[in-house]
Amino acid sequence: MTRADGWRLHVSHETRFDYNAPARASYNELRLTPRTERRQTALETKIATVPPAPQYSYVDYWGTQVVAFNVDRGHEMLSITGTALIDTQRPEAPDDASWGDVADASLTMADYLSHKLFTAPGPELAELAASLRSPRPLVTAQKIMERTHESLRYVRGVTSVHTSAHEAFIDGAGVCQDFAHLALAMTKAVGLPSRYVSGYFHPESDAVIGEEIVGESHAWVEVWTGSWWAFDPTNDCPVGERHVAIGRGRDYSDVPPVKGIYAGNAEHTMHVGVRIMRTN
Repeated sequence: MTRADGWRLHVSHETRFDYNAPARASYNELRLTPRTERRQTALETKIATVPPAPQYSYVDYWGTQVVAFNVDRGHEMLSITGTALIDTQRPEAPDDASWGDVADASLTMADYLSHKLFTAPGPELAELAASLRSPRPLVTAQKIMERTHESLRYVRGVTSVHTSAHEAFIDGAGVCQDFAHLALAMTKAVGLPSRYVSGYFHPESDAVIGEEIVGESHAWVEVWTGSWWAFDPTNDCPVGERHVAIGRGRDYSDVPPVKGIYAGNAEHTMHVGVRIMRTN
């Protein structure tokens, strides 16, 4: 890939916990590190914590880079900042396999066909998905993405990380996580292996180079139609140079950016801030 074929993005993601009394210790897992793969190259990645603590990393079952750390002393604040510089590519043309090919591939993709709590479709969504099934898997996936985008209004605050696809569909509103869960509920219902992707998205197609803007974590889906086809149902667009992938799984519960517990009786407040900048 040459840089002219895509974008170079800098992302900073800070999560801060403030406790109203000292937390005696905390134990944390972070999924904030972009990986180098076919569509993107991670040039620099770093995670810094306050208080500082030793880190160790591993790749989880789903192929996501995880950084774990423990703070073994009392603290009234915990700050986690992940930064990364990533080269990304333009969207790729999707493959168009047959349903027979999908059935053969599905023999090794049971994890991406089964439903969890967030993607269980219920009778109404299952019926809608069946009505969108076409002779070609790719056309089916495209129809499902189109219907997902039409079915929800993007509204912050009306759902939570515990909202299911069915609940968001009934309410007709949600955020990117809900768009992704709704799309997964229907693609899996028709027998298309599909997975949840977490990451970041630059919202401006004509982004000014060197201008840092406020962003947020984002989510989209990948559907197997001969190969993994990545599509963003929230923004109704293929995944391309404006997207940075972090993790994959069956739904949000497999890829939370920050996951942890702390010892003590303190209550906490959390602040999350994401900033993203195109650098070329």
